[in-house]
Amino acid sequence: MQRRTFLTYSAATAASMAIPGLARASVPKPYTFDISPPMDSGASYVRWMQENRGEKPEFLRARFDRFQNMVGNRDVWDERNKRAFLLVPREEFAMGGAPSLIYDVNYHDIGFGVTISGPRVVGRMTSTIDVKMGEKVLEIGTGSGYQSAYLSNLTDKVWSIEIIKPLAERTRSRYDALIERGYSEYKSITSKNADGYYGWEEEAPFDKIIVTCGIDHIPPPLLQQLKPNGIMVIPVGPPGAQHLLKVVKESGSAGQVAIKRSDIYNGRPVPFVAFTKMQDGAIKGTHNSR
Repeated sequence: MQRRTFLTYSAATAASMAIPGLARASVPKPYTFDISPPMDSGASYVRWMQENRGEKPEFLRARFDRFQNMVGNRDVWDERNKRAFLLVPREEFAMGGAPSLIYDVNYHDIGFGVTISGPRVVGRMTSTIDVKMGEKVLEIGTGSGYQSAYLSNLTDKVWSIEIIKPLAERTRSRYDALIERGYSEYKSITSKNADGYYGWEEEAPFDKIIVTCGIDHIPPPLLQQLKPNGIMVIPVGPPGAQHLLKVVKESGSAGQVAIKRSDIYNGRPVPFVAFTKMQDGAIKGTHNSR
């Protein structure tokens, strides 16, 4: 399924934003949602990925090492999310660097004053919303594109919003270049440049919503666009000390709605970049209520 993009920019602009590493060999074998690499052996995983995905062994070994750590730490816990993590080349989204750096637990600068979240946080957030095939998922804060790439291995219906226009353009360019190389799963991603606080009303409702920027409250438009019994994961709290909440929009038999919240890190704060606001076509301040 080919997804639309709502971004327009010239070839010169795209070339000026090019990231090293795109001019690589094509993926050797076509992608399907049925393919799954070995998970029990690093050597078997690296061999399978080289044969089927054409990726570099040094990054594959680092990815598998991080995978084992994440499984042991309960950051991923079901087979579908394990598969999704192992199939996503984080190195394509993390602005370059050594394998040990790209797959460590830290956040990394991707320019424009924002970061790519560590793989353990991405894994736990994504596992928490428990995406099923065919479900509609909305991501707020496209950033590097890594989170959307992960989601596109779980469902063929992904929408993503980025408020920083040049970052949105750069990431869309990255998706399209990877699609040309054979990462056809990224055709599932529809992206646009907008203020994510207001969601994507014309595509709502969504089964799952994942928010990758911190705010001190849950945006009402996002709750409204979440389906009954849908799940959202969102960092909520003061700047730099948010709590990652699982928010379930429970629907009763009589039509009543209840919002159930739980902390996926059991009270430990996790810092996120701010949920910024767009006014008159420019980014000004944040959506924090105080």
